[in-house]
Amino acid sequence: MTGSIIFCICLAYFALAYLGYGSFLKRLFAINPQNPTPAYSEFDGVDFVPTKKIVLFGHHFASIAGPGPIVGPIMAAYFGWLPALIWILIGCVFVGAFHDFASLVISVRNRGRTVSFVMEKLMGITGRQLFLAFSFLCLILVIAIFTLLIAGLFTKFPEVATASILFILLAPLFTFTTVHWGLSLKHASFYFIPMVFISVYIGQVYPLNVGELLNLDETQLKNFWICVLALYIFAASVIPVQWLLQPRDYMNSWLLYVMLALGFAAILAYNPEIKMNSFEGWKAVTGDGKMTAMIPALFIYIACGACSGFHSLVSSGTTSKQLDNERDALPVGYGAMLVEGILGIMALVAVMAMDKSVFMDMGKNPPVAFASGISNFCGALSLDVGYAKIFISLAISAFMMTSLDTATRLGRFICQELFLPRASKFEEQKSPQLGFIRRILTNKYIASVLIVSISIAMALSGEAAAIWPIFGASNQLMAALTLLVITLWLLSRNVNWLVAFVPMIFMMIMSLWGVVQVIENQFNSNNLLVGIGFVLIIMALLMVFLGVSIIVNTIRNSKKA
Repeated sequence: MTGSIIFCICLAYFALAYLGYGSFLKRLFAINPQNPTPAYSEFDGVDFVPTKKIVLFGHHFASIAGPGPIVGPIMAAYFGWLPALIWILIGCVFVGAFHDFASLVISVRNRGRTVSFVMEKLMGITGRQLFLAFSFLCLILVIAIFTLLIAGLFTKFPEVATASILFILLAPLFTFTTVHWGLSLKHASFYFIPMVFISVYIGQVYPLNVGELLNLDETQLKNFWICVLALYIFAASVIPVQWLLQPRDYMNSWLLYVMLALGFAAILAYNPEIKMNSFEGWKAVTGDGKMTAMIPALFIYIACGACSGFHSLVSSGTTSKQLDNERDALPVGYGAMLVEGILGIMALVAVMAMDKSVFMDMGKNPPVAFASGISNFCGALSLDVGYAKIFISLAISAFMMTSLDTATRLGRFICQELFLPRASKFEEQKSPQLGFIRRILTNKYIASVLIVSISIAMALSGEAAAIWPIFGASNQLMAALTLLVITLWLLSRNVNWLVAFVPMIFMMIMSLWGVVQVIENQFNSNNLLVGIGFVLIIMALLMVFLGVSIIVNTIRNSKKA
């Protein structure tokens, strides 16, 4: 069996999953196109904005993708390609895509509020505040880490900086032509999508060598880009979504669509032979050079390709506020995650064809391994392998930027919700009166300054890199807690809640196991990681205790009735 056959089988599987399990979920959540969405009922022209399905899909897909579906499967491939393949196929359809879709629908049914707001209605104010604090901590790590990674890319590859800045400048122009010139989405796309690819070419021809212009060394240049990124993500957090996030994500999504199409065509044309072992054992030497147990590492490494807690914040944070119609929830919430699964399979195929010695070295840098693998396949299409590698690398960096600005806006939402009153007040009145202190702390500019300043301070100090080992486990722990909320929501409606409860139990065990391993490994060397690990475990266990008590009481009361 070759890599192209495996890839085609997986494509057919994901298509059947969308038609089959997706239809089941539509019935389970009673999707009704006649229900008004928050984009209309809560319209404010800044966050709540009705958006066409194709544009919202691009925003959502670009926001949740990032480098995750590429990095995770390649990191897990050290255990062999088969365990990673099985988890992507099962996890993506029955855990991750379900998790994303359910988060989106539940938020839409609760006026576009985040999962934490729904948690309060189900678990009380304690559960809400614990989840908000948990989410706030995770988002700070996301923003700090991605800022460091992107600043490093801009420092090392100035052509990426040029292309990224051009992408940003094109976004408001795209909206201006549709709003003030009356261009349809189709016509605006006809003009602007080619400009995205032209920007990639301009970046290669005219790289932005800020270090040479300002006579900065590598460290100074990296800090310069961190500060520039801080200004950008602050703007992205407060500017109306239709003027920056929506058009930039939509246009960037075409980069990934082309990359996916290119990868698919190249895999079929090259028909790569599988050289990697299907299974290396329950323990293997991974990219960090350490002997690592496959369980729970496999389920921590592969996040975006199978299940990621960050996705629930995107679904309930920005996407739910832009959903034009409930019928769009399935293609956007469920379909986008399936496409991530396809990208994860493509990443696996890219390294399956490598000799073990080549992969052991190249796998330490997953984006490079992916770009090298797919670009080599492109030779079968008579394309220049070097240009293909540059294009794929630029596409990956563009999606890192998308994840960064979306995470910042989500951080602003979470920060604001931390200081909002109880959910009951929002049920009683659309805009409850806030005291002076609450008005200040929930102001979008103040909240944005807070989340950006803390994250950038961590990035400048370098602490984000030290915290990376805990990030993967905390992200998956967030997914488990979101599945707990989904379980309680379904249970409160007396429908099949086991579809959320079973994956919740699995993800909870794996993620807590992962956090415990980080604590064990870092106990005598990194007090910061150990402290964060204990905080995450305590918060998670408190929320689990609240959730389980509610489930037990609900079942007990239903039996009495």
